[in-house]
Amino acid sequence: MDVRLLGDCGKMVPKSMLRRRRSESVEIGNTNCEVNSEENESRSTREYSNGHLHPTPELTTYGGIKLGWIQGVLIPCLLNIWGVMLFLRIAWVVAQAGIGLSVIIVFLSAIVCVITTLSLSAICTNGQLQGGGVYYLVSRSLGAEFGASVGILFAFANAVAASMNTIGFCDSLNHLLKTHGLKIVDNDVNDIRIVGAVALLVMCVICAIGMDWETKAQNFLIVVIVVAIINYIVGALIGPRSDVERAKGFVGINLHTIRENWLPNFRYSEGREHDFFSVFAVYFPAVTGVQAGANICGDLKNPAVAIPKGTLLALAISVTSYFTMVILSGMGALRDASGNVANLTTAALESCKPHCGYGLHNNYAIMQLMSAWGPFIYAGCWAATLSTALTNLLSVPRLIQALGVDRIYPGLIFFSKPYGRHGEPYRGYVLTFFVSLLFLLIANLNAIAPLITNFYLASYALINFCTFHAAFVHQINWRPTFRYYNKWLSLAGFLMCASIMMIISWAMALTTMFVFMTLYLLVLYRKPDVSWGSSTEGQRYQDTVSFIAELSHRVTHSRSYNPQLLVLAGTPLQRPALIDVAHMLTKIGSFMIVADITDSELTKGERASRQHIGEQFVKYRKLRAFYVLLQGFDLKRGANALMQASGLGKLSPNILLIGFKKDWTNAEHKQISDYYGVIQDAFDLKLAVTILRVPGTSQTVQRWRWTPRVVSEPNNFELVMHTQVLALMNSDSDLEDDDQAMDDDSDKLIDSENQLSNETSSSEQNPESIGGEALRSANFSRTSRRKLSNGALSFRALSFNCKQYVDAWWLYEDGGLNILLPYIIARRGYKHKLPLRIFAITKEQHKRDFEKKCMESLLKKFRIEYTELTLVRGIGDAPPESSWKMFNNIINDFKSEEKTDILTSEAELKSQYSKTSRHLRLRNLLLQHSTKAAIVIITLPLPRKVSASLYMAWLEVLSRDLPPVLFVRGNDSCVLDA
Repeated sequence: MDVRLLGDCGKMVPKSMLRRRRSESVEIGNTNCEVNSEENESRSTREYSNGHLHPTPELTTYGGIKLGWIQGVLIPCLLNIWGVMLFLRIAWVVAQAGIGLSVIIVFLSAIVCVITTLSLSAICTNGQLQGGGVYYLVSRSLGAEFGASVGILFAFANAVAASMNTIGFCDSLNHLLKTHGLKIVDNDVNDIRIVGAVALLVMCVICAIGMDWETKAQNFLIVVIVVAIINYIVGALIGPRSDVERAKGFVGINLHTIRENWLPNFRYSEGREHDFFSVFAVYFPAVTGVQAGANICGDLKNPAVAIPKGTLLALAISVTSYFTMVILSGMGALRDASGNVANLTTAALESCKPHCGYGLHNNYAIMQLMSAWGPFIYAGCWAATLSTALTNLLSVPRLIQALGVDRIYPGLIFFSKPYGRHGEPYRGYVLTFFVSLLFLLIANLNAIAPLITNFYLASYALINFCTFHAAFVHQINWRPTFRYYNKWLSLAGFLMCASIMMIISWAMALTTMFVFMTLYLLVLYRKPDVSWGSSTEGQRYQDTVSFIAELSHRVTHSRSYNPQLLVLAGTPLQRPALIDVAHMLTKIGSFMIVADITDSELTKGERASRQHIGEQFVKYRKLRAFYVLLQGFDLKRGANALMQASGLGKLSPNILLIGFKKDWTNAEHKQISDYYGVIQDAFDLKLAVTILRVPGTSQTVQRWRWTPRVVSEPNNFELVMHTQVLALMNSDSDLEDDDQAMDDDSDKLIDSENQLSNETSSSEQNPESIGGEALRSANFSRTSRRKLSNGALSFRALSFNCKQYVDAWWLYEDGGLNILLPYIIARRGYKHKLPLRIFAITKEQHKRDFEKKCMESLLKKFRIEYTELTLVRGIGDAPPESSWKMFNNIINDFKSEEKTDILTSEAELKSQYSKTSRHLRLRNLLLQHSTKAAIVIITLPLPRKVSASLYMAWLEVLSRDLPPVLFVRGNDSCVLDA
């Protein structure tokens, strides 16, 4: 029956029902699902092409047929475990290691596999499983970095295992042909290569065409293998039936043979001198089928029950069979035999050493000799090798497809493309064929087996480590229903696998680790946008919380100071210059909080949309920032709340960054009062204050609105937005919009019928435009925009010429912040180092040289690199009349008979005359020295006992007609240390 998975429902419905009830509501169990097969199919195609598939979807191997624990786990595991080693290398293992050590080798392999199976069972029962096998298990447990790395290793091991089993099939076929005097080329490696290549090709084609028949075929294969094993056991118990069999080493079970074969007899064979661990390396692939059930976990009815039950039972049956065959081989056959029927004494038979042609050491096909009916051993051997090879060839493309769907390695996406109604990865089969063919050309079973052992041990080590790590971290979502595991036992399994890898071949183990670390670092560098609730994420969370808590109890030292900014930027797209400056200050080792304050009460959908826009902007600009949306507060109350409550412990903002309110002369008094109140509150709360003014960055462009729309997806809450761009203010303002009507619009959703237009904005036409980047980052489609009006303002990002200066006017001592921030901008904030000029005020001309030397010594002590140091005199001189005229024109509209919080009076102007004169004179010095600077950093006047209008007038005269100006005032905490 052909079935299809229904998105949100998670239920399986026959495709025929989908056709009949295309637009009806289909009820399955307690779940109602709206069904439309054509829409679902087109949607899944679009999602795949756009790379938005839900991570690792159902990758069904059997066309939607769901398997039970016997058909899906027990039989596949037995078919994998009973592979090439069962009939072709067990006797050789006994000959090398003896009965005693062979039993230990089988037992040690069983211990590794049992521990791994327990760990695997715990992972499999901790949540719902989907397709992807071992990759899925490890990636969802330890994270994408570990999962993808071990997934590649495991896929490679399976591809090589397919070639190894194919070589075993060819070896057996060669022996059969040789006994009948037949050959293709040389009855040796060339015959193996020819037959193996054809066999691999046929098996890959069979897998690609479809494996719906395998559920029936595997039952036949398992019967053949079981009968072949029984055939061998019966023959070994009966004993030899002719002198020819005795002459070839099959002497029957007797105490003399047991004593002779009990101890090891390691020899030089196949190009190397063997020992315990080299023999172990050849044998271990015999038990590497325990993951067969996990490989097709997407096809199981109940993976959480089927995998532990079927795998453990398969392991018990197979290990028992290996123990039996090891003991019978050692008890009934000689290590060496001449094949001479003329003299059948043991001494005569073994007199041919070391050039005997028969016996356990020399005849890989001795199983046929010892069995009740020799030809059936060939059938069992072919069934074991070809079924294992088929399973390996089937699992590798599926694993590659899972990696491609998750978009972990871009190079694998090409090979993961699905074809046909079952989504067969045909390209993956081609890749698997060529990898397997490459190792098939080696045509030597003993040479390939240690390589496979190494990669399988690495995979098993990671599976054990997954379970240990998840249990050790005590993550909340670690709740496996399989209870028969222990985290320390899993750790022992990990260490055992790693130790065996090193003992077998330290060079191969280091190579495996190098490959693994390369794959791991590649994923770590790419930072795939996935979050699967892995134990690694849980560990990071716990470590982060612990470190923040520990950090909060430490005494802060000036050496550990970092600028931590609270940026009142509103919707980040409105004020890119603020974000740019904040990014320069925080991109190395610090962070900023981007605050968006609105006095409107937003609906759930409006808030989600606005939050999404801010987070997408932060993400795609790669800012070290956190976006915070605060609703239902005016500016002053909202900013005050954020200054007190934002951050965690020592990771709280210590600098407030706002934009200069350039339209303050035309603003309502409440807006001026709120702005001034924010500055005062910041100083009261012991925060440093920075104010940015960036003139001349606006340009007239078309205005766009984006309509938010909330879309629900299975297990995911995605926002597909066409949201409204707020009326863009001056890029150096962070308070109210120039057009209040536009501000009102910004907090409301546009009617859903305001839809599509193909118009494009200038921000799109200019890829460097920060607006264009934000539009792209928020995933806005070209057809989802509508032009509303002309004349809105868009803003370019701050850009500096590497030959321009950063000018720092260090006027007052504020703890050193006024010199630290310019240094960060000049040396670390921009992609090129900028020349830094420092200006300071000197009062007495005759002490100018002395003061300069003192200043140079101080800067050297603080390790501040600079290009030029200038001591400016004349700050106490009278400013020109034109400056007073400009000041009076600014302040005239804010005079009253009596001073208020906002308005000034003649009395206040007289009392603040010296300060005003000083600021006007400083303006002249700024115009004289810094008009061509990239950015000017000036010490911010303190807002002490002065009206809001007079304070704003001071800032106006200090920053008008200048390049970007950043006012800075520390909170008198020392931020520089020698």
